[in-house]
Amino acid sequence: MPPSVRTYRWLVLLLAAAFFVDRALTEDFTDLSDFGWQFRYLTIWALTGSLVAAALMLTPRFGAPDARGAVFVSVVAVLNMIVVVSYWRLYFDDPALVNGENAIVPLREYYLHLAGPLLQWIDVLSIKRGFRRMGAVALWLGVLVLAYLGWAELIVAPLNDGPVGTVTAGLPYPFLNDMGLGARLGFYGATWASGLVFIALLRAAQAGVDRLAPRGGRTA
Repeated sequence: MPPSVRTYRWLVLLLAAAFFVDRALTEDFTDLSDFGWQFRYLTIWALTGSLVAAALMLTPRFGAPDARGAVFVSVVAVLNMIVVVSYWRLYFDDPALVNGENAIVPLREYYLHLAGPLLQWIDVLSIKRGFRRMGAVALWLGVLVLAYLGWAELIVAPLNDGPVGTVTAGLPYPFLNDMGLGARLGFYGATWASGLVFIALLRAAQAGVDRLAPRGGRTA
């Protein structure tokens, strides 16, 4: 691994770890009325994936530009894109839809919803060169969406009293509590469908990177 790549990946890892710890320090883990803590939010699922991906990319086994670990980092890349697009779309409509009454910390918001994902995309597309197996990525993304659906609907919501919406309460994001079950299921399905679009976009970006900066031999 070239020194410049190792330095970049250490930077990515340390930033992800710092913000992961930052989010953990904002939670009171003894308060069972706030069950799920930071892991209620898909953003933190994406951050956790980015943290694991950054650690893997520093290892000789997974850090090389080949297929080892490529599906995992690709799924994380798509999840990050879902988080970024969904967050800013809702934020520009009404910040309360995603943040509720919580105060916004600009540095944290820009890292979690822009800079952090961008750093991870640069690695998977330009260094790892790993975004290729679209079918496998789509499958695992579906599994991930179902896992988050089950977590939010069956565990988090029944164990939390807030946020309170016009229809229900306890779901992680305020806007979800203004939707009926059918509408929420449609939202989760649309989230997966948007992920399929992002898979195509990222695969096109990978092809573009490969054309602009080709490497000798197979990269995946």
